[in-house]
Amino acid sequence: MSDDESYELLGFDNVLLPVGNLAEAVGFYERAGFTVGFRFDEGGIALLKVGGETPGILLRQEEEFGHRPPPWPSPRVWLEVPDARRAAKELAAAGIVALDEPFSVATGWTVEVADPWGNVIGFTDYRKRPELGRA
Repeated sequence: MSDDESYELLGFDNVLLPVGNLAEAVGFYERAGFTVGFRFDEGGIALLKVGGETPGILLRQEEEFGHRPPPWPSPRVWLEVPDARRAAKELAAAGIVALDEPFSVATGWTVEVADPWGNVIGFTDYRKRPELGRA
């Protein structure tokens, strides 16, 4: 590639999240409603499906990575759901504590949770702007 050429962003491959214990992480995310696409314990990775899309959330075990609260400010991964306030109730019923009450955003509502290693996942809806959401 020459210096005047550019590259093109084609879309997401996967979002990688570091975790200290793969089995514990898979259990946490299954309680949060994720489906495991594949799990390769020997390699220390598991892929969580996100809707019907090919990219997902790739959990990657990092040795000696202990539990910690999320750093502030912290990167976040937000995923679309039909109703974030309902998601908050279902997460709470599964024993997953939200970082705060669901909050209003320009397109709808969002609730955020953190896994035991401080990775923040948001569940957001498009109830205020349904024309922008997934069908």
